[in-house]
Amino acid sequence: MTASVDIVSIGMVTAVGLDAPSSCAAMRAKLDGFQETRFHGPRGGWLIGAPVPLPRIWIGEKRIAHLAAGAITEAFSKAPEARGQTALILCIGEEGRPGHPVRNPASLLQRIADIVEVEAYSRSRVIAHGRPSGHVALDQARRLIASGETPYIMIVGVDSYLTSGTIRHYIGENRILAPQNPNGFIPGEAAAAVLLSGRSSGGLRLTGLGLARELAAIYNKEDLPLRGDGMTTAYRIALDQTGMEMNKLGYRISDLVGEQYWFKQTALASLRLIRGRDAFQDLWSPTEFVGNVGAAVVPMMIGMAWTAARKGYDRGNPVLIEASNDSGACGAAIFAVAS
Repeated sequence: MTASVDIVSIGMVTAVGLDAPSSCAAMRAKLDGFQETRFHGPRGGWLIGAPVPLPRIWIGEKRIAHLAAGAITEAFSKAPEARGQTALILCIGEEGRPGHPVRNPASLLQRIADIVEVEAYSRSRVIAHGRPSGHVALDQARRLIASGETPYIMIVGVDSYLTSGTIRHYIGENRILAPQNPNGFIPGEAAAAVLLSGRSSGGLRLTGLGLARELAAIYNKEDLPLRGDGMTTAYRIALDQTGMEMNKLGYRISDLVGEQYWFKQTALASLRLIRGRDAFQDLWSPTEFVGNVGAAVVPMMIGMAWTAARKGYDRGNPVLIEASNDSGACGAAIFAVAS
């Protein structure tokens, strides 16, 4: 039996807003944060990206720490009683990813603790799987709450693709969006935090969670054709935990970063599971406004769903949130309004 996990509060620092309300309002209004950056794009010219407009020009790990601390501070401001009794799960980009701004996760955790003005997190954990890190964090959060170890869990995702090493690598792989390459992504950066508790908050509750792996990953050496097996399995596991069928979902939010591969994967998972639905099922993605923000995307999508449910502009109940990465890791989580 799994414990119930409710969303208590959220925080965001994005290219379209330095807090969650402004970020969600901008994305609802379809405003993006794309602009010319200081990086050179493919074949010359300035690269289009989605940088966060921070008040100072911090770089590297210091910049990442300030992004994460901003999101955490906002989440705590809405639930001050959680300070001092919260375990932190930090989601960052994949280990070994070229140009990754986090070299030492322990050092990053200490930087964040210093900025937020709390003691260094003794119960902190780091998950380095890129975009689906948030789904792994949800699985760990559910276990921690069920064990009674802590009353609150803070999941914070922070990442940046706006580093010279990362840009150089993905330009070499022909994966950056450019006039001569429409099948690419726009690099971005962001942080998002979600405070969770086992106590009912009357808001969104995690009801299903599925983790799986796609053998036909975007870089698979065997050149296997994509059938969407990994994401289909993640969907199915999450749906089985809720006891519902795909056609009962209200809408979905996905980490579609702009490349055809990810759109095809999402479409295949839906086509293989949906049965007997007549109504349109909406599909949202924050990346069309903030670019590819890596490990920050799952907490950001959860924050989008939570805000939409609270303000009444969501597209149904429940909502499925999905994400995957280049190595084939897939995650799907279902949130429903707690009754």
